[in-house]
Amino acid sequence: MLTTSLGVTAAAWGVAMAVSPLLQIRRMRHLRSSAGLSVGYMLVLVVGFVLWVAYGSAKRDIPIVVPNAVAFVVMLWTLAVARRYRGSEVAPREGAEGERAD
Repeated sequence: MLTTSLGVTAAAWGVAMAVSPLLQIRRMRHLRSSAGLSVGYMLVLVVGFVLWVAYGSAKRDIPIVVPNAVAFVVMLWTLAVARRYRGSEVAPREGAEGERAD
């Protein structure tokens, strides 16, 4: 029972972690720039997610597969948004972090 509860809790937290890059997407869209994002770091994570999905699939372990599959999809989306804004030199919108709204 404890193992099952721990597995479900870990999987749920894993999904929360998997969707956390949506915050980065929101920030890139707000600033209209991906200058502060390390694409190399994101690519390392994508490879890791693929490996964990493969491992979880081989073991038929859903609590490993689900959060890593979600993370993989969200990370691909994050990379797509980063690519869209890569090299953007547009000034941030008013009220952006670090900017004064006069």
